[in-house]
Amino acid sequence: MKQPTPVANSERNPFQQSRRTFLRGAGVAMTLPWLESVPVWGAPTVKDGTPTPYPKRFAALFMANGVNANHFWAKEGASGLELGKSLQPMEPLKHKMNFISGLFNKNATGVGIHPGQTGNLLSGAALQKGAELRGGRSMDQALADSVGQKTVQPSLVLGCEQPVTGYHETNFSMAYGSHISWQNATSPVPMEIYPSLAFDSLFENRGHRRNSSILDRVSEQARDLSRKVSVTDKAKLDEYLTSVREVERRIESLRNAGNDAGRKSAGRASATPDMTRPKNGLPEDIREHMRLMCDIVALAFQTDKTRIATLLLCRDISGLFYPFLDVRTTHHSASHRDTSEDFEKITRFYVSQLAYLAKRLEAMPEGDGTVLDHSCILWLSNMWSGSKHDSTKVPLLTAGGLDGTLQTGRILDYRSQSDANRKLCSLYLSIMDRMGNQLDRFGDAETRLASI
Repeated sequence: MKQPTPVANSERNPFQQSRRTFLRGAGVAMTLPWLESVPVWGAPTVKDGTPTPYPKRFAALFMANGVNANHFWAKEGASGLELGKSLQPMEPLKHKMNFISGLFNKNATGVGIHPGQTGNLLSGAALQKGAELRGGRSMDQALADSVGQKTVQPSLVLGCEQPVTGYHETNFSMAYGSHISWQNATSPVPMEIYPSLAFDSLFENRGHRRNSSILDRVSEQARDLSRKVSVTDKAKLDEYLTSVREVERRIESLRNAGNDAGRKSAGRASATPDMTRPKNGLPEDIREHMRLMCDIVALAFQTDKTRIATLLLCRDISGLFYPFLDVRTTHHSASHRDTSEDFEKITRFYVSQLAYLAKRLEAMPEGDGTVLDHSCILWLSNMWSGSKHDSTKVPLLTAGGLDGTLQTGRILDYRSQSDANRKLCSLYLSIMDRMGNQLDRFGDAETRLASI
């Protein structure tokens, strides 16, 4: 595999940002979004007078245990794509999505169910059974080695469900089913599941004031900047600050709820040994948890804090419940009846997370387009059918056009292709090419995916 050229610390960020791209306060540095009257991405033009390219971003959203195949479909219609019931959340942005069918991950087939079908989803590597973890570096981290060095934070790795330990009956470690982002063959990237801590990391919000408002601490600089920028940029700045305030408000409500729960339980007698109360900020409602994490990815992309993100919405063999969908079984149990109405509701709920993030990015103007136009959001699962544990093809959607390099509004069907021409890792090579990270091979692929 072609390795990226090492970058010296002094040269780590060729898009070195000036002080004007930050709002600074006590213990916090808040990066600004793209503004026409402020050179956020560095020099406003290159030598031949061509505008500086906008940053390209990549994110992967993962849902475990397959989809409801009866309703997870798209077809060409008279007015463009027609979407199945489970894809309806993407209806407003279907012209900016692709429905890709038939791709598969060779090393996730014929190895047994669950962890062996998950731990290499973004790497394509063969996984080792037993006590020692051994797989491969995931493509998001391959991008972090190159694209990620242009930003303060090389990548953002988030999750909405705690990892689990131990071994599956197939003798694969459960770590494989709990992580999709791997920094090397033996180590997953530590995954942040607390929205408050993920939020803090974006704004270098540390120390004893981490629970106080970030916006309050940069308010003076924000007012000063607002007086200097154009009318259009003032509106963008106001909208951005409002979105940050909204995330702050929601995280603060979680902290308060945690504090109240701690106070109420402090004097209760218990028949079980005392345990340390979990840190504040972990939502009890999975809907709020997922939305917060999507908001944090959106803010990170908007401010160019990072260009690479993964979000594990649920882990393999997930124990999440969905009472708000009127589904009475856990995610994993429901997947064993994957053509049921219950699992269709679950599938649609997870597609709605892609739709939510895509809509957030689409609402962020950037140059002659939006942040979504300069991004690629990949939504995928580790298998097609949860009842059959069938990973001979994987459900896959993309949203965003990577600054015009990825045509959208299409159906790409590789089901009739030979195995050599429908490799998931060939798609990854194609995406990485467009992101500026060209490798000779990745995982089990040496060729790019045709027609993408």
